[in-house]
Amino acid sequence: MPQLSLTTIESTTHSALTRHGAADWVAREVARAVRRAEATRNRICGLYYLESYCRQLETGRVQGAVEPLVDRVRPAVVRSDARHGFAQPAFARALPEALAAAREEGVASLAVHQAHTCTSLGYFTEQIARAGLVALGATNAFAIVAPPGGRERVIGTNPIAFSAPDGEGGVSLHVDQSTTAVALGKITMAKAAGEPIPEGWAVDEEGRPTTDPEAALRGSLVSVGGYKGWGFGLMAEVLAAALAGGVLSREVEPLKAAEGSPHDLGQYYLLLDPSTSPVFFERLHGLLAAVADQEGCRVPGQDKREEDPVGIEDALWDRVTGLAG
Repeated sequence: MPQLSLTTIESTTHSALTRHGAADWVAREVARAVRRAEATRNRICGLYYLESYCRQLETGRVQGAVEPLVDRVRPAVVRSDARHGFAQPAFARALPEALAAAREEGVASLAVHQAHTCTSLGYFTEQIARAGLVALGATNAFAIVAPPGGRERVIGTNPIAFSAPDGEGGVSLHVDQSTTAVALGKITMAKAAGEPIPEGWAVDEEGRPTTDPEAALRGSLVSVGGYKGWGFGLMAEVLAAALAGGVLSREVEPLKAAEGSPHDLGQYYLLLDPSTSPVFFERLHGLLAAVADQEGCRVPGQDKREEDPVGIEDALWDRVTGLAG
């Protein structure tokens, strides 16, 4: 297994994307996200996605050279039309306007629509927190989740993310999770490896618990916490599809398929200025200390540090260098 620097991972990803039709600046934004995912060992949002990015650039399922359209439609409402391009550049173009709106108004929303999958939603809320604001994000995805007790898929894994600043340019609290018991990518990775999945992750087409990843992919993933997780998944669907303007999960074709309609997904972010509360950091630090001071306990995101270099499986790196030419 080669040990590769983050710089090598980022530059090779950039080369692969531009070779398959992405504009230089677009490829830079996507490569930055891949680098961050690999640095934090978020494997399903890193190089694992690169081949589908490249194949979809070739087929036109994702547009790699479009310029996002950013509009501040109200004093505290910013919208970014990704124009069926990648989510990362659409967010990057809109972030300065959204930050300015939140600082002026105390709170603002940023809606990204007509976007390709954003993969790691927390990648975006972290950026908002590092800019000194509190961030809440939601997105939807290809439908793979049926209601508890049902069999027909209605929503996707529909991640939610929350990041809080530390007052010093960093992140003090970071939550990034799907509203299902596990992310879909872990099921597909288990299938590719020929490995079973733990019971409790998914049910088959008849609604029975299964440890077979193929049966899981034909059936449904399980919402985390049953009805409670299902409720959060519906909340994310309303924010990403109805409010941001993305399509419903039921209308999205499998995200990694080379051909098909554009993802056309939405991502929705709330940006909140902590300076509106004179006790924000006092309360936040007191809360986090109450967790961290207990042996064996940690604050979510507390140990999220970048590794450099990173070990990458030989077969995966061979595919990546092949894509990069």
